[in-house]
Amino acid sequence: METLETPTWQDEHDRVERWRQDELERAGFAPRDAARLAARTDVDLHGAVKLLERGCPQDLALKILL
Repeated sequence: METLETPTWQDEHDRVERWRQDELERAGFAPRDAARLAARTDVDLHGAVKLLERGCPQDLALKILL
């Protein structure tokens, strides 16, 4: 009998973090910075994206967010 593996909490956390990183990169953050921001649960994804959309330079956005 074949058993189905249930995704663990860590698997789900990793998927969400990767999705957040992809969204941040799509918004214009460099991959390394997007990864740093994505890993932080205290950083609002939509707020970070809006900073860049409104013309905030990436380095200043990082200072604000981190």
